[in-house]
Amino acid sequence: MAGSWATFGVDLHVDVARTGSGLRRGLTDALREAVRGGRLAPGIRLPSSRSLAADLGIARNTVADAYADLVAEGWLTARQGSGTRVAQRNVPVPASPARRPRSLRGPAYDLVPGTPDLASFPRAEWLRAYRRALTAAPNDALGYGDPRGRVELRTALAGYLARARGVRADPDHILVCSGFVHGLMLLGEVLRRRGARTLAVESYGLDVHWDLIERAGLESRPLPFDELGTRTDDLGEPGDGALGGVLLTPAHQFPMGVPLRPDRRAAAVDWARRTRGLILEDDYDGEFRYDRQPVGALQGLDPDRVVYFGTASKALAPGLRLGWLVLPPDVAPEVMAAKGGADWSCGVLDQLTLAEFITSGAYDRHVRASRLRYRRRRDQLVAALAARAPSVTATGIAAGFHAVLRLPPGTEQSVVRAAAWHGLAVHGLTRYRHPAATHPPADALVVGYGTPSDSGWPGALDTLCAALP
Repeated sequence: MAGSWATFGVDLHVDVARTGSGLRRGLTDALREAVRGGRLAPGIRLPSSRSLAADLGIARNTVADAYADLVAEGWLTARQGSGTRVAQRNVPVPASPARRPRSLRGPAYDLVPGTPDLASFPRAEWLRAYRRALTAAPNDALGYGDPRGRVELRTALAGYLARARGVRADPDHILVCSGFVHGLMLLGEVLRRRGARTLAVESYGLDVHWDLIERAGLESRPLPFDELGTRTDDLGEPGDGALGGVLLTPAHQFPMGVPLRPDRRAAAVDWARRTRGLILEDDYDGEFRYDRQPVGALQGLDPDRVVYFGTASKALAPGLRLGWLVLPPDVAPEVMAAKGGADWSCGVLDQLTLAEFITSGAYDRHVRASRLRYRRRRDQLVAALAARAPSVTATGIAAGFHAVLRLPPGTEQSVVRAAAWHGLAVHGLTRYRHPAATHPPADALVVGYGTPSDSGWPGALDTLCAALP
């Protein structure tokens, strides 16, 4: 027998087993287990015996007897005028994180690249934008909607990307997704259906992207890399391994930090035009430039051959799970069909909030403030290296919020171990090198200086310097 009751707005499902001892034993066991398992918290008031008996369809005396048994055992308390309640009991409290050994707590500082300063998320501005967006939202916005995403966000993105990144975007060809990985999954599916067997990638990047490409049924083929960055002068001809596209970070190569040279940008676009291939442009941190003019999006050179990827993960927070693709007209229907078949829409309220955040100017203000914060940290990192670790040089620092620290030959692994011993999470450059890359490896650290909060950054910087040779 199963039933449920509501007590002061709390619903509880209870299974009353018919045992050899009858309903009384079954109800007693079910209530005892609900208390022991935490479904009935200490102090909560149980329904009267009359109400519970009616809900479960059993005799009132059966409930009263079960209550009496549990009162006698100390699970419940009964007081005239106060009803029957779950007894207050001492529950063992797990050790607080502050008292756990460091090995169980994890590192004291995190300089792994890829995450912004989450403490600086503009909560008050976001909440105001949320309220405005929710108030203005039409009722049909809360339905299943368009798989491309809300038109308000697509329109806001088209204007912002054209102004800030030089992207030529039509709102009808923008697709909102849950982040870069989601977008890459969709493009991988489309390329495979088109007959592609290979996707060219940069020699340095993220293994999660390479794994995802392979799960889509494609081979990831690393491009040559030299002291000037990724080489695109030998992508191949039609039919050469059925190369369907190339994945690039042209504005700020991850993790090496160099922009794709103009002649190599042109070579990639020429290849795409000649072969009808696609360039997948990951503009992961395009807003953050310090010592030079911003490098515009590659998509502006040929919107018909470049798929532009952008997200809110670096400028705001990865937890928003909002990204976007600007699609060539002949590719858009296929990608939209792939998304509509598996994931109809991202969270509508977050989409509407981001649209309001952009159109109100709050997004630009937040990016400018973040740019100043990260530049200040970059300058402090460079100054600390010069003073405390002169054998280490920082490269790739004109943009973004990570740096590559060049180490003396043969020291990368020992420095990573020393950092871990000091309670610092940091990755070596080897971690980002494609397994099939042919150029000689280099010893370096990839330091993400955006992750710590303002209060945590000085300690993280001191700990990093202590681990360097």
